[in-house]
Amino acid sequence: MAKKKTPLVRITLRRSPIGNNKRQKRTLEALGLKRMGQTVEHKDCKSLHGMLTRVQHLIQVEEIKK
Repeated sequence: MAKKKTPLVRITLRRSPIGNNKRQKRTLEALGLKRMGQTVEHKDCKSLHGMLTRVQHLIQVEEIKK
């Protein structure tokens, strides 16, 4: 039986979180984003989509296809 590959999402911090509320800053920290221009990759899941929605004005999201 072949394993189903989970798609990945590439997230890049494009705008500074300075001046935003604490919840948004903590969401970025949970995603692993600390500096502007930093890029991280995560598995695509429902809980991740909720986090991305909260900070969508600060980030850029790309789906990685392999």
